[in-house]
Amino acid sequence: MTTKTRVEIPSLQKVYEIFFNIGAAVNLRTIESQQDLLATHFNSITAENDMKFEHLQPEEGQFTFERADKLAAFARENRMKMRGHTLVWHNQTPAWVFQDSNGKMVTRDQLLHRMKEHITTVVQRYKGQIYCWDVVNEAIKDEGPELFRETKWLEIIGEDYIKKAFEFAHEADPEALLFYNDYNESNPQKCEKIYMLVKSLVDKGVPIHGVGLQAHWNLVNPSLEDIRTAIERYTSLGLKLHLTELDVSVFNFEDKRTDLTEPTTEMLELQAERYHQVFLLLREYQDSITSVTFWGAADDYSWLSDFPVKGRKNWPFLFDEIHQPKDSFWKVVQF
Repeated sequence: MTTKTRVEIPSLQKVYEIFFNIGAAVNLRTIESQQDLLATHFNSITAENDMKFEHLQPEEGQFTFERADKLAAFARENRMKMRGHTLVWHNQTPAWVFQDSNGKMVTRDQLLHRMKEHITTVVQRYKGQIYCWDVVNEAIKDEGPELFRETKWLEIIGEDYIKKAFEFAHEADPEALLFYNDYNESNPQKCEKIYMLVKSLVDKGVPIHGVGLQAHWNLVNPSLEDIRTAIERYTSLGLKLHLTELDVSVFNFEDKRTDLTEPTTEMLELQAERYHQVFLLLREYQDSITSVTFWGAADDYSWLSDFPVKGRKNWPFLFDEIHQPKDSFWKVVQF
């Protein structure tokens, strides 16, 4: 009888420390259930939901920091960096923000005041600990000629709500790095729109330091060529890039299957090769890409297990459901 030699599992964060930070999105459940995995392989965290507007200020003037504070404490205890996500977004923002006491739409000045109060309170609370913020999230319209997504922020304040948000965040913590964050960032049409927005902010002297590429990708899309083109486009502005929400779905967009209880061998092989190619590309741009954050850590928990197909399990990460490295992990660390 032979005994199989135990394979030493390298630390992902240590393998990549010469390239960029390795992060994971976390919540109160995963900092317990995935504690050892996180501490070993990641040196940065992002709050998955607990620092969004509706969680931090569900009612005007009533800030609820308990959950966010616990995540910040986890980062401190494990000597991790922490990204702040997110200050201004059309989603997960309570209705009161845009309404007066009579339920009518607030004025521009009232909304700017509320925006400033929220940003200032939140950013100053974590000053010196959260080193960068996704200041504005998903402000660009996906399709069509219009640049901006239609939101209450845009409707009430106007296009300069984005500029104002960055200025308020900079005033609250002049040392924090400030990012614009969006998805479909490598789609050629949307990439150009994001570029136009960010360039306009840079040209106006707005305190913006980087672009966040959410990087919710799958086995084939976006193409490596489109990812490279997007990286080149954004870095031409002289800004830093962070991959902020990386995952690789084992389902292509048109695949709506709900019957799988585990990924197929083909899916895992394709995913491993996809991660291999993606990280080869990212390492080429280590001078510009300073952080790569996965939107989770292991396959036991992922927002993709319910989106876009309700109730469908997904397996998008480098670690499986029992926190063991997948072929994707080995492809990423061996180069």
